[in-house]
Amino acid sequence: MLTSPGTPAWTPDPSIIDRAQVKKLMAFAEVDTWEALHEWSISERDRFWAHVLGELGIRFQTEAASMRGSDDPEHPDWLPGARLNIVATCLEGPDDRTAIVAGDPTGETVETRTVSVGELRRDVARFASGCRASGIRVGDRVAIAMPMTVEAVVSYLGIVAAGAVVVSIADSFAPDEIETRLSITQPVAVVTQDVVQRAGRELPMFAKCAAASSVRCIVVDTGAGVALRDKDVWWQDHLDDLGSDVTPEYAIRPVDAHTNILFSSGTTGEPKAIPWTQLTPIKAAMDGRYHQDIHTGDLVAWPTNLGWMMGPWLIYASLLNGAAMALYPDAPTTRRFVEFVADVGVTVLGLVPSIVAAWRASSALQPGDWASVRVLSSTGEASNPDDYRWLTEAAGCVPVIEYCGGTEIGGGYITGTVIQPAIPGRFTTPALGLEVVLLGAEGEESDVGEAYLVGPSIGLSEELLNRDHHTVYYADLPRAQPGLRRHGDQMQRLPAGTYRALGRVDDTMNLGGIKVSSAELEDVMSSVPGVVEVAAIAVPPPGGGPERLVAFAVVDSHDLHAEALAAAMQAEIRTHLNPLFRLHEVVIVGSLPRTASHKLMRRVLRAEYSA
Repeated sequence: MLTSPGTPAWTPDPSIIDRAQVKKLMAFAEVDTWEALHEWSISERDRFWAHVLGELGIRFQTEAASMRGSDDPEHPDWLPGARLNIVATCLEGPDDRTAIVAGDPTGETVETRTVSVGELRRDVARFASGCRASGIRVGDRVAIAMPMTVEAVVSYLGIVAAGAVVVSIADSFAPDEIETRLSITQPVAVVTQDVVQRAGRELPMFAKCAAASSVRCIVVDTGAGVALRDKDVWWQDHLDDLGSDVTPEYAIRPVDAHTNILFSSGTTGEPKAIPWTQLTPIKAAMDGRYHQDIHTGDLVAWPTNLGWMMGPWLIYASLLNGAAMALYPDAPTTRRFVEFVADVGVTVLGLVPSIVAAWRASSALQPGDWASVRVLSSTGEASNPDDYRWLTEAAGCVPVIEYCGGTEIGGGYITGTVIQPAIPGRFTTPALGLEVVLLGAEGEESDVGEAYLVGPSIGLSEELLNRDHHTVYYADLPRAQPGLRRHGDQMQRLPAGTYRALGRVDDTMNLGGIKVSSAELEDVMSSVPGVVEVAAIAVPPPGGGPERLVAFAVVDSHDLHAEALAAAMQAEIRTHLNPLFRLHEVVIVGSLPRTASHKLMRRVLRAEYSA
């Protein structure tokens, strides 16, 4: 019997509701429904965020004069006068509590390594001391381009502890993309790894960084026999030997001091450089606590790296909630990853839909594999409802919390909870502390339209390094409303009050959980001989799910065939952009649709292809 798309795949029982973190928040707010709690979180924003700070145990060197210093929703001046180093709170807790469980899949079996809070605190202090000893100053930028390993986490926290700023670069990027991000941010050093082991292959990492920039590299040695340049240093040699009795030294900075620069593609070729501040981790940890239901003692896994916002999110959402993170720096689509999740006892597992599709197609995940997992979450791209109904059952009848947001939010704006039924492919609520309105083309509220956020909220960006922030998020909105902020997703609100994602309204697409602009892809694909011009679009498959990349090409020869063009374009994408971007199809056309001012109408191509 077919199941209706709007039918829940999971419904919470009373024991889950009673234990949920949001249940405790409801008691504090003196409300007894989720709807009332969400309304309280936006009508009593200052009280809500003050309670979050207390629950997370955020340690301030200097307390704030108030929750907000301004009523300006673009620049609310959260916690004016407060000073801290957010890493100090991350590393609070008993020395023997687990902070990281890491799997090493390079051998015949997956070896695991457990790092305690005390060990992590010591190594972060040593890395931060090494930064100071090597001349890295407060406010300097240090890039990280490597897989999500223990050394990556130590480096990340050590840079922030020293008062410097992490520049996040995905380990899958080609040298050209690494170079672009380094040129925007001008870091004084790059933390990387000699090589990366991925799905049985050895891939260069240090060599890509060296090709992208002459800046000094701090290189993790995995034993691959790579030779460094004279200016470079091995990661282990960078650590200061502080002895067994380590006293961490944290650079105390204002709450709005930059800690991390991440990238998100806009509609032009250069990616937006988005600073995270010491406030952003609070948003990530709040989402993890109340939406993914992370508790003290949980073990949280999310296949990711620091080049995607979910890497820093995983660090903060885990550690600030007293949980540990599980790291597996190889392909998560394999049976070995499934077994790793079971062996180490992961309790909260994050995913992207392409992973789920691979598990289902290969039978890598089988019913009964996971006894410890109690919450799943999904982000990065639209999920396939059939795949996620299968996942709910295969994982042991646990909820999948759909989670949609952005780098410039520090987490999600629309999501779910463990006290609401989980419907595959649907969001059940805006995130706590945020309102979401859907507006049609004329600015009217609609059940189908562009999603706009209504702030203020801790976590929302207030500046961009290489764009005008006001122009990108607040200028030329379809209607005047205090706090209204553009986000760029197309959403549908369904009769039951749930939401469904319909993709991006601009020409940014989401491929495998990574945002990339059409312009970036077109620039690379147009370099293939015989291509006169090309347009890149992303379309969802007929049954829903992750977007597929389709190229429309105008060519100068009848001898060029779509299959050969697709292979050549894929090779260019792999070399110059990202090997994770997969070209689904090339369509050869005589011309591309354009406006009177010669602007390319990709929306027309999307509509024609979908039809």
